[in-house]
This record gives sequence, structure tokens and C-alpha cells, in this order.
Amino acid sequence: MTDEEFLEQAWRLVLRREPDAAGAAEGLERLRSGRISRASYLAELVADAPFARLRALDDGAALARHYRGERPRNLRAPGWVDERAIEIPWVLSRAFGAQRILDVGTVFAEPPYVAGLHDLGAEVTTVDLAEGADVVADVRDLPFEDGRFDLALCVSTLEHVGHDNTTYDVDAPRDDDGDVAALRELRRVAERVIVSVPTGVRDDQGWQLQREPLDWIDVFERAGFAVFEDELYVRDGESWHTATLDAARQATYGEHGAGAVLLAELRPGTVGGKLRLAVRDVRHRDVVRRSTRVA
Repeated sequence: MTDEEFLEQAWRLVLRREPDAAGAAEGLERLRSGRISRASYLAELVADAPFARLRALDDGAALARHYRGERPRNLRAPGWVDERAIEIPWVLSRAFGAQRILDVGTVFAEPPYVAGLHDLGAEVTTVDLAEGADVVADVRDLPFEDGRFDLALCVSTLEHVGHDNTTYDVDAPRDDDGDVAALRELRRVAERVIVSVPTGVRDDQGWQLQREPLDWIDVFERAGFAVFEDELYVRDGESWHTATLDAARQATYGEHGAGAVLLAELRPGTVGGKLRLAVRDVRHRDVVRRSTRVA
């Protein structure tokens, strides 16, 4: 193959994306001049930081397959990688078994997550405001009939609803209660919903709103949900690990992403549903289900 073909295939294989213009030009010049061999070029791609991040996320997707149908807690991930390394295994492991899945905000999702999503063996429908999803729509006004899906997934998306989305090159109405409106619509079309959101010290960044953990719980409940299960994770200098409510409350959003993340499975907060949850919690006192429960 030509150097151009080799370089494109190398990027697709190692980084799962097209080569950027600057990287392609620099790489081609080195390959053509003989300053680097093809094997050494591959070795450089594998040794670079983008591949290290992709590997951490890919490991998370593999972990989800390992735990398929189970509810793993106390996960770990390197501290230098962002929250996706925790979100991917936590969310996808709980999605196995669903037959009709709606995924919200897929267009900008990470490749290992999208690959894992389509590895679930379910009918998957993607929805996003950006072009490229199966359905282009606002999550606050979905074109689906009531109860269309077994499960809806909303990974690191809810915090953006109703805020400035120009960074994603999409336009949508501003709404301070956009997250509540989105959740109410997801409650209408899905039997259960799994969400992940950044959490910690309240931080309105314009393009997203980070809420405190219990503020997020209030949002879920205002939308008509009961929290079936949740877990908090924080990042320190060495790792991502499960956290107490007090520790997560103090986390701040930084240059490399969230300092803490809240993951939750939500189910309709009917009287019967809440009663079943109460009975479950009494019967299984030793099984931790909630990180945000206040005694």
C-alpha cells in the first residue's frame, strides 16, 4: 500500500479515527523521507497519550462484557483518564438484557462506548441534536410513543440540556430546568433510565451545569423517578474510586474533566415502585445500592 494508505489505516486501527491534517502531513513527510519506518510509526502511535486513553476506555468496555447482566460496584480506573473510564463499564454492564435501547447524545460519544453499545445484542436507537444519530431530535421532545424502549441511556449528556450547546455546533432552546424536562420525556418513552453526570461543587460553566450530588437526586425525583441504584466516584492523583457522599460533595471540575461522577439507574417513582424498593432494601440490608442515601 502507499504511505498515504498506510497512515490512514494505522490511525483507524490504533486510534479509531481519521488522521488530523497536521498529523497526516507530518507523518507522511517522515515516512516518505525514510526518517521513520512504518513499524516505528505504529509504535509511536501506540506509545502516545491518545492511545493510552483509548486503551483505558477499551478496558472499560471489556469489563462491561465481563460483568454483563451484573451490577459491579467499587470499580477502579487510572486517575489521569477522564470519567468515561468509569462510566462505560458501569453503564454498559447494566444494559445487558434490554431488548430495545435508546441512547441519548451518541454522536459525540467515545468509540469504545459506541462499540460496546452495539455489542449488547439489542435493538439500539440513537438520538442527538447533532447530525449523525438515527434520530435528530431534542431529548426534551422525543418523537417516540409512550413506553417504546426497555431502557434509555444518558451518559454525560443531561448536564448540557438547556445550556449553551454552540460548542457542539447545535442550537437548542435555553431552559434552566432542561434536565428535568429531558428526564420527564425519558420517563415517558422508557421503562428505566441509566444516567451519568458530573457532580461535586455546583459549577455553572455555561455549556454545562455541574450539580451537587443531592441536587441531582432532587432533579431525578422532580422528574418523577425513584433512584433504584446509584454510586459516586471521585478522582484523586492516582485513581478513580468509589466515594462517600461527603467526599463527592467537595469535588471540582478541572481541566481534564470531572472530579467526581454520579451514576444512577432510575425507575418510575410510582407508589408501588417505591414500596417495592423499600421492601428490597429491608430484605437486602447488607447489599449496598445507594451512595447518596442520607440516614
